[in-house]
Amino acid sequence: MSKRSGVKKRKETIRLKRLCTTEHEVREKGFEIIAGVDEVGRGPLAGPVVAAACILPEGYILRGINDSKKLTEEQRFSLYQELISQPGLEYGIGVVEAAEIDELNIHRASQEAMVRAVKRLRKTPQFLLVDGPHTPPIDIPSAGIVDGDAKVQAIAAASVIAKVTRDNIMIGYHGLYPGYGFKDHKGYGTAKHLKALSELGPSPIHRMTFRGGKNDQEHDSLQPCNVE
Repeated sequence: MSKRSGVKKRKETIRLKRLCTTEHEVREKGFEIIAGVDEVGRGPLAGPVVAAACILPEGYILRGINDSKKLTEEQRFSLYQELISQPGLEYGIGVVEAAEIDELNIHRASQEAMVRAVKRLRKTPQFLLVDGPHTPPIDIPSAGIVDGDAKVQAIAAASVIAKVTRDNIMIGYHGLYPGYGFKDHKGYGTAKHLKALSELGPSPIHRMTFRGGKNDQEHDSLQPCNVE
């Protein structure tokens, strides 16, 4: 092993240990079943918001795990495959589709997706570690952690599972509505997507409001953005 590769490996080992620190601290307080929770899909113009809740086996460490936004598509899929095939790992998925997002607003829809994900776990968690400052409205002790998907392994695992699940949903929608390019941008407001919207109008999976709350915008006023 070269000196450079050795340094890189040690840095990765230190990073992974830090990712497990918060969960270890929660376990020391007496909570044994801990779920990481994250959502993906707040920003797109089309498709659902998807949340995942993930319970990792105690002591499990997955090399390479990180915030899903910091990974390539290939890295995400490889980690996803390893996560869902890991003995003892539990995960649940919560999906809130576009029409319901319009009814609730995107913040409440994201919270609802998290609640659904937690309720679909086979084991009931004793504690939730949630990405972001807001925890879902569910009767389970929880802590919201800003940038938690880059700080806590269980949340990072949930972010990967949620992202790959949502991407697969959008690829499926591409087959139903091929004119919008969903397989490429996954519903985000890229220039290609906005052009298709102006030419074709909204599909049944487009959100009629965008970003929710006080900042709702009509599709024709949006500017191109980068894909998550």
